Amino acid sequence: MHLVSAPRACRVRPLAAALLAACLLAGSLSAAELPAARAPAPIREAVKSAWQQHPSYRATEAQLAAAQARLDAAGQPLYNPELDLEGEDEGVDRTRTAGINLTLDLSGKRRVRRDAAAARADQVTAEAKLRRRDFARQWFASWADLQTAQQRVRTGERRLTLVTRFAELADKQFAADDISGLERDLAQLARDEAQADQSQLIADRADAEARFRAVGGRPESLAAISLPTDTLPAPSTPLTGVEQLPDWQAAQAAALAAERDVTVARRNRIADPTVGVYGGRVDYGELQDNVVGVSVTIPLFVRNSYRAEVVAAQADADVAAADAKRIELELTVDRQRAVESYAAAQAAWSRWQASRGTDVERRAALLERLWREGELSTADYLLQLKQTLDTALAGAELEARLWRSYADYLAATGQLERWAGLEGTP
Repeated sequence: MHLVSAPRACRVRPLAAALLAACLLAGSLSAAELPAARAPAPIREAVKSAWQQHPSYRATEAQLAAAQARLDAAGQPLYNPELDLEGEDEGVDRTRTAGINLTLDLSGKRRVRRDAAAARADQVTAEAKLRRRDFARQWFASWADLQTAQQRVRTGERRLTLVTRFAELADKQFAADDISGLERDLAQLARDEAQADQSQLIADRADAEARFRAVGGRPESLAAISLPTDTLPAPSTPLTGVEQLPDWQAAQAAALAAERDVTVARRNRIADPTVGVYGGRVDYGELQDNVVGVSVTIPLFVRNSYRAEVVAAQADADVAAADAKRIELELTVDRQRAVESYAAAQAAWSRWQASRGTDVERRAALLERLWREGELSTADYLLQLKQTLDTALAGAELEARLWRSYADYLAATGQLERWAGLEGTP
């Protein structure tokens, strides 16, 4: 394992701290360079309300408060004064003294501990932003899934209406000896299959609604709002790096905090002296005398030099630095994947919308007319009707996939919080 030397760590640490602070304060600037529209106001209000009423919000606020309290505690003096009272009786001799002792922080332990606590506070702040971003992405994914499930239920209801009506027509055609009993039975089987499929679609909608409510969603408040799919912008690759992403900021903050823990461990190897001042009175029978003195004690780290703690802290710092590099690499790759996935989903959605085969009403009317005129058999009619309705169901799933990929794209390019209206929210 390679251990970074102390001088090199001291040179890197101020630069890393300044870079991290700049990213935490101005991370949204590079995201603003991208042409990402904001979500409609009702959606922004819904996701903001869901976040502030979710248990994750309260947990995040508690973690931030704890980090601030630890930072305040680290800024306090390390040592409190000690009051020392002594009394001694030896026959007719009596000694009474009172003194005060104070351990002096000559090595700057208080300062480096405060710096380490500040780095941990920055890490908690970055992790809070990351948790808020992930919540917004989960909320949008759940809402898109619910919208898809509702649309599939509506498509299934249309399918059930069509095949039920067709089964009734088949009964009339069979009564008039225009079709065979086999064709009538085939129409009734299609109706029974549609009823079974519809029950599954309703169950899927219930599951999607439960997942949406689990992230604080309120389906009833968004019932009149649909996915603004037609307003989605084209994907674009940001010109900047991944420094504005909360994932990167949290990893860098953890690495910086681990480096400062190394400094704390090194300072802990330096013994702090304790200085005491005392005074009192000594009685020798009938004689009395005053006593004044000064004491200095210094711990001797001979049985335990505390070197192992430094080695362990340095190893933890190496791990944190390696994790930061790994996360940076993963974020760079994931950003490209998100851009390409969103572009592919948007292109597929555009092609689906432009296809004449996705017009369910037109194709259903055409198929029924051809069946009535005898140009289509019952089996062919049901097969093509099923293909048409399956295409409509696939379209709903494609739209949900488009929104999931858009949420991933916004998250990977640092725009999701701004789009969702959570930018600047605690």
